[in-house]
Amino acid sequence: MVRWFLLTALLVTGTAVADPLILSPFTQKEDLASHVSYWAEGNGEVSLQQVLKLDAADWTRNTGEDINLGYQDQAYWFRLSIENPQLTRVDNLLEIAYPVLDNIEIYQVVDEVVRTSWSLGDKQPFYARPVHYRNFLVPVEVPSQGDTTLYLRVQTTSSMQLPMTFWTQEAFFASEQPRLLLEGAYYGIVLVMILYNLFVFLAVGERSFLYYVGYITAMPLFLASLHGMAFQYLWPEATWWNDQAIIFFLNLTVTFGGIFAMRFLSVLPRTHPVLAWATIIVAALSAVFALAALVVPYRYMIHPTIILAAIGCTGMVVLGLVRWLKQDPAARYFGVAWFFMLFGGVVLALNKFTVLPQNLFTENATQVGSALGVILLSIALADRLNKEKKRNFEAQQKLYREERKARLAQEKSLQIQQEANALLEERVQERTRDLENLNERLMELSATDALTGLKNRGHFDRAFQSACVKAYRFGQPLSLLVVDIDHFKQFNDKYGHLVGDDCLQMVTQGIRQFVTRPQDLAARYGGEEFVVLLPDTPEEGAVRVAEKIRQDIAATDFRVSDEILRLTVSIGVCSLIPGQADATKQIFTRADQALYEAKGAGRNRVSVFRPDEEAALNPV
Repeated sequence: MVRWFLLTALLVTGTAVADPLILSPFTQKEDLASHVSYWAEGNGEVSLQQVLKLDAADWTRNTGEDINLGYQDQAYWFRLSIENPQLTRVDNLLEIAYPVLDNIEIYQVVDEVVRTSWSLGDKQPFYARPVHYRNFLVPVEVPSQGDTTLYLRVQTTSSMQLPMTFWTQEAFFASEQPRLLLEGAYYGIVLVMILYNLFVFLAVGERSFLYYVGYITAMPLFLASLHGMAFQYLWPEATWWNDQAIIFFLNLTVTFGGIFAMRFLSVLPRTHPVLAWATIIVAALSAVFALAALVVPYRYMIHPTIILAAIGCTGMVVLGLVRWLKQDPAARYFGVAWFFMLFGGVVLALNKFTVLPQNLFTENATQVGSALGVILLSIALADRLNKEKKRNFEAQQKLYREERKARLAQEKSLQIQQEANALLEERVQERTRDLENLNERLMELSATDALTGLKNRGHFDRAFQSACVKAYRFGQPLSLLVVDIDHFKQFNDKYGHLVGDDCLQMVTQGIRQFVTRPQDLAARYGGEEFVVLLPDTPEEGAVRVAEKIRQDIAATDFRVSDEILRLTVSIGVCSLIPGQADATKQIFTRADQALYEAKGAGRNRVSVFRPDEEAALNPV
């Protein structure tokens, strides 16, 4: 019975914990997927000491060719054991070839003691990495005739992929050379195509080339963001933008690609209404998604963006096939080019959703497909330009031969054409001016609170962030006032919402007359709460403004029917020189605490937050 129990426990342990990686003198490169076990952390954060106490049966052995768990809302722990039976110490490199993981904590444990730990992820600046490389790379030392265990905690809003490889340093640097050569060739091809098509656009003024330049600029920037090249070379400190850039440039790729396809293939609403409007809708949605990527977190945007991109790529192929069947010569190049691009995009999307494994082919299919597509589309544009030149030359020869007979008609036609062009240009300019005026009005309305006429919360949040960055950069004091009407709910319940609206407008006037500098901002934050932002204003000036506002409102008569009421406000003030660019939450929290202090002290007063008060509120 005991023997059966031990055998069962051994079998369970063998299926739960992966076999260790046993190093040999011939080990140059080892894919670690088959040597890794993983465990889902759940809702609460778990420490390493708790993970070390897990039973072997709690771990799940990775049985796939790679480690790809798809999109997950929880953190995962990964376990890897390495044994070194050699007489010499091994100093190798652990590579995690998926550079968009948010947070990675790596612990090297020997005899249940943490020898070394690393904190990685694209939420940290690039230069904080132990090895400055586009993928995550850490040095791992395995003692002679000993073993070590690596524990990795990974939490990310991107796909939970861990393509891990254990390299000798010589093998890694030898393998890196062809990879860099491939990257250089791809971006070199794209850069040449961008410059070439931009030059052609400047030479001939054909907008198709401009939209094409937009497309072939957005596509490599998307791939560079996805593969870590952009984080390494373009924005190594912009951790927030590094995530959003993937969404932003992928949507721009679909937007410019759709517009270019419509112009290049002459798919217009009057000739192909269904295809044209479908393409317009997809391009417009992609443009909206690109703008949304500037404010909406990555985890909410990645799934709809991938779906929309797949739809957009498929739609481009359909456009090419339809025009091909219509005997459009340019559609042959276009259809083949978009087939390559679609193939690469679909392979990448299926890889992120765990349908396809992660390997050299699936990770670089988009690059190869886009490079071939860029070259073919450039050839198609050049072919179209040559044919247009040839047609123009033949037309010029024909017109030259018939010039004597058709000169009068030609002059008349030219005059009509010039008048039409002038009229069209005039209308275009008129519509452009109308649209600009309308856009300015819409932007102003979208940033203004309809009841009070002050700026709304959305506009305040953006201005607050900008002012905080400026104050941090130049070392200037930044002051924030949070104003709240005392007993407003009771007042509103007693006299009604219409009188309450009049009350809000009266308080607005009291605030507005003391916020006079161009850089100052008064806004309605919500309900009966207002905020006043005073850049480059020390505490003394902020308190002075707050007292003026409070005293003016308290001294203003508010008439309700035949009754004259007195309204009061409580104001919380926070003034400081930001210690970091993103200190808006800290400043607002302190001003809000000061507001509550003013209310707790009897209302109708100004309270200033100071650091010693924060210590009293939050004792250690």
